Amino acid sequence: MTKKHKYLSILITFIIVVIGIVSLLFIHNHWAQKSISKKNTLVQKVTEPEGKDLKSIIFEAQKNVVQIEAGDNTSQKIGSGFLYNNKGDIITNAHVVKGAEFISVKLSNAQTFPAAIVGIGDKQDIAVIRVPQLSNQQPVQVSKKFQAEIGNEVVAVGSPLGFQNSVTLGIISGINRTFSIGDFNYENVYQISANITHGNSGGPLIDRTSGKVIAINSAGTEDGAIGFSIPISNAIDLVTSWSDEIDETKLEYKTPSSDTINPSQFKKDANYIVNYFFESLTIRDYINAYALLGSELQAKLTYQNFRKDYIHVVEHKISEQTVKYKEDSEQVEVSLAIDTSIRKNSTETTKERWNYTFIIGYENDQLKVLEVNKTAS
Repeated sequence: MTKKHKYLSILITFIIVVIGIVSLLFIHNHWAQKSISKKNTLVQKVTEPEGKDLKSIIFEAQKNVVQIEAGDNTSQKIGSGFLYNNKGDIITNAHVVKGAEFISVKLSNAQTFPAAIVGIGDKQDIAVIRVPQLSNQQPVQVSKKFQAEIGNEVVAVGSPLGFQNSVTLGIISGINRTFSIGDFNYENVYQISANITHGNSGGPLIDRTSGKVIAINSAGTEDGAIGFSIPISNAIDLVTSWSDEIDETKLEYKTPSSDTINPSQFKKDANYIVNYFFESLTIRDYINAYALLGSELQAKLTYQNFRKDYIHVVEHKISEQTVKYKEDSEQVEVSLAIDTSIRKNSTETTKERWNYTFIIGYENDQLKVLEVNKTAS
């Protein structure tokens, strides 16, 4: 083979290799751009149901609704409020805290903390108070752009320690209502059929469908047939500016000067804690129920074992409840019988009856479940 033919063969081979490489790259790119689809019969999209369970709406709202006691050592007012941000700020009515020498906030688990005024309206009946201890608690969900229509179903939630009597259902029966009460002007407020009493003032009005707060319950008629709520959209910009602009060093947290225990109130609070304990279990919020236990009780009973004791319980029914104040120990004894439904398997439940005795007392100035004794009936 001549030298010329040898170079020609090499050139032809090189050209063939290049053409092959280019062809492979073209084929690869062509198939890479095509998507392959295959119907998956095992995976289905899960969609959220329209609307939320009413019991869940009330229970979740209860966690963020507080009872507010404001006044001086001779008189006080009681109202409500709700936690709306992660700074520990609570929205309420101005008439609840106006002129108060102290403000005390009581949570759904009966914990009590002092509060300070962040901002308060002169003509608009809204105010913001702050409890730093609540800065890490999940706030309510607020619907800032809710468009009310007559007939919308709503839930009015008041003081959590009057929970059974302060949750009322109704509808929006009127919109754009305008009037004045004392120093305050109410403009374009909702008229609702849910009853608003003095203890409900400052509490949230909740949309029945979404579970979000849409207004601040503020006033009611003497016969309780009609209530009025300030739309959250009318207040959110002002309360947000108060929260963002306040100088924390200027806030004053004052509490009542008397530390004397009121046995009657103590019994009510203790009784409430026990009922709230079982409400938490019924809604399967085991963390909330466990948090009501005192530190010594938690040291003896881990959360995992606590949850294991109740996870198969479907329902609790309380009966034969008695409450006794123990003056010698400054504690309250709550005794009751519980009828429970226990799930054995996916189709079978059994009934059991238990007698409980709870000892409720103060731990670090907060009411806690200090002892629980349980026996079969």
